[in-house]
Formats: sequence, C-alpha cells, structure tokens
Amino acid sequence: MKKNIFYKIIFLIITLICIIFTLTTSTYAFSISDIFTGADDFIQSGIKDQNPTIDDSNLQDMSNLLYNTLLIIAIVVAVIVGLVIGIQFMTGSVEQKAKIKETLIPYIAGCIVIFGAFGIWKLVVEILSQA
Repeated sequence: MKKNIFYKIIFLIITLICIIFTLTTSTYAFSISDIFTGADDFIQSGIKDQNPTIDDSNLQDMSNLLYNTLLIIAIVVAVIVGLVIGIQFMTGSVEQKAKIKETLIPYIAGCIVIFGAFGIWKLVVEILSQA
C-alpha cells in the first residue's frame, strides 16, 4: 500500500518536471559565432596588455604577512603539542612514558620539517628580492 503511494508521488513529480521543462522556451546554448567573437575579444585584450607590471611592494608585503602569520600558527601549535606531550610524560606511568618517548621522534621530525620549510621560504624570498 505504501509502495503504491510512493510510486505515485515519484511519477507525479517526474511528470511535473517534464511539463515544466517543455513549457520553458529559453535556451542557454551559444552559437558558433558568439564563441569565436568571445575568443577574438579575449586575444585582443591580451594583446593590449603586453607589458603588465607587478607591484613588487604589494607582493613583498603579502608574502611577509603570510609568512609571519603561518610562522606564528606553527609556533603556537608546536608549543601546545610539546606542552601536552610534556605533561603526559610527567604524569604518566612507566608504560605511558615509553609510548610518549615514541611520539617524541615524530614530533621533533615535524618541528624540523616545519621550521626548515619556513627557513627555506625566507631564504628564497631574500634571494629573489635581491635579484
């Protein structure tokens, strides 16, 4: 009984969608000439801007802002994780201390990778800014 009602509702919805689609007259297709005209306009706008200039000071300011923000976030996360590991080490039993010592290796490796990446980023930015 419930299956019949469900099927009737689905059939009614599909029928209404078909009726709505047949009554609409607008199409969203482009003609070939519109496509070629748009492509030609795009090429012409590229030819006009042969010498685009990039403002170095805005790029440098944005790079410094992004660098400093991500560095602060990395430092905060590293300190919080280090504090949690330290508290667990101080309050844990002998077995827990052995597990915590195992987690120290990935923690230290992660800190080296993160801060090494920031060092490389700063080095590359400094070298490129002098060039």
